[in-house]
Formats: sequence, C-alpha cells, structure tokens
Amino acid sequence: PGSLPSGPDPATAVPNPAAAAPVRSGRRVVKIDIITIFPEYFSPLRVSLLGKAAERGIIEFAVHDLRSWAHDVHHSVDDAPFGGGPGMVMSPGPWGEALDAVLGTGSPGTRLILPTPSGVPFRQDMAAAYGRNARLVFACGRYEGIDARFGDEARTRVPVDEVSVGDYVLSGGEPAALVMIDAVCRLLPGVLGNAESAPDDSFGGGAGPMAGLLEGPVFTRPRVWRGREVPPILLSGDHAAIARWRRDEALRRTVACRPDLMAALPPDTLDGRDRQVLADAGFPLSGEDMAH
Repeated sequence: PGSLPSGPDPATAVPNPAAAAPVRSGRRVVKIDIITIFPEYFSPLRVSLLGKAAERGIIEFAVHDLRSWAHDVHHSVDDAPFGGGPGMVMSPGPWGEALDAVLGTGSPGTRLILPTPSGVPFRQDMAAAYGRNARLVFACGRYEGIDARFGDEARTRVPVDEVSVGDYVLSGGEPAALVMIDAVCRLLPGVLGNAESAPDDSFGGGAGPMAGLLEGPVFTRPRVWRGREVPPILLSGDHAAIARWRRDEALRRTVACRPDLMAALPPDTLDGRDRQVLADAGFPLSGEDMAH
C-alpha cells in the first residue's frame, strides 16, 4: 500500500459546490464506480434499499472489470513484488488504464477510495462527507495490495483516500467497498423510507441525540414474549420520557461496549442526568469534566 493521504481529512473535506452531485427530478444523483477483478461480487447492490434507490435514479452504479485493461493472453493483473517477499502485487498498468477510462476527460467532484487495512479508519462522519461528492470511485485491490505508484499518480488528478473498515484483514477490497457504499448511500436523501431514522442510529447523524453513542435496545410487538415484557416507559406515550430513556440506554451500552467512544465524547455535550447515568454505570467523569 502507498502512503496515507496527506490532503484534507476525508471526513471534513467539503466538495467544491460547482462540482456537487447533479440534480435529477429535484434530487441529487451520486454516481459510484467500482473497479474490481470480481464484478459479480457487487450483485447485492441490486437488492434492498440500494437497489430500489438505483431504480429511482438516486444512485448510479457502474462496475468495471479490471481485467478489461490487461493485455496479455492471460489477462494478468499482478506480478511478483520488488524486494522479494510472499504474495503478489497488483500491477499499476491495468489500474492506471482503468482509472483513465473511468474518469474520462474530466473528473469534477470525484473522489477515489482505496480500501486497505493500512488506511485511515472509516467512520460515520466520513460516510456523510462522501455522500456530498458527485462521484465516488472504489478501487478494490487484492493479494498484497496495489502498486503504490497507482495511488500516487491518481492523487495528481483527484482526491484519494486509503480507508480501512476495521483492524482485520479481508481477502480483498470488495467486501470493504460494499460496507462503505452501503453506509454512504443510506444517508442520501430519498434512500431511507424514513429520513429521521439516520440521526437515531448508532453514532448519530451529526448533532442528534445519538451523536457519538451506540444505539440502545429496541422493541416491537408483542408486549410480552416468552415472559419478557417491553419496558413500560415505551408504552407510556410520554415522548420526553421515552427520549430520555433511550439516551440513558445509549449511554449505558456505549460504556459497556465502546468505552473508547465514551471517552472521546465532548464533556459539554453531557447534562447532569447523563453524568449520573455514567457514574452509575461505572464510568465517572473526572472532577475537571464535572466542573463544565
């Protein structure tokens, strides 16, 4: 893999308004290109929310077979690494030609994303920022990765991010790309059936009540199932009390499952009730924080 991006943080970089996603029938249209040696891997994009969004013209997907730009009889896209070592490295030639073809003569509003375990961690705020681009191109590497010169050359034309979906290694960039594409596209206007769902998700959608937190437990009918009852507060009709209960449960779950997220939460976002819930959950704030 090449060096990490030295440009703006992908979570905060704002696309040029002149290069924003095109508008069709009152909605922005985001185009997503995927370059891969396994085009069939992306059949899930034809189903569920993303498939319906594509049918409605909110998203345009294009999947490109990297081997179309491999010119030897075997359509080879990899070679042995310089310096020795195990595995194979994907050659820059086919990748460069593929990107040339995908970008064409212009690339306003385009961002190239290279899924790699050595990249910056993918986050919810990055998903929201990516959705503001007119076009995203995912380059799905395999084996030991793509020759670093491909990313370096691409940076002379478009912003490039090397991004990781977690501290583990996958067999290729395809599953990571699917994860990121789903996270980005579900935030686009018109994709979710209820636009208010996203801010209530884990990590929230900006400054909502779940910002920086994991979502708490959820319940539906029947009221009693195998002797287990729905929490009475959810049946009370008291919307303020329900909102408070949900935030309390989100705080408790975040402390239990992701104390790192809780530690990173700005103290000035916590009220007195929040602080009491955290103390009861075994996560007392420091005296300095309590003074805020």
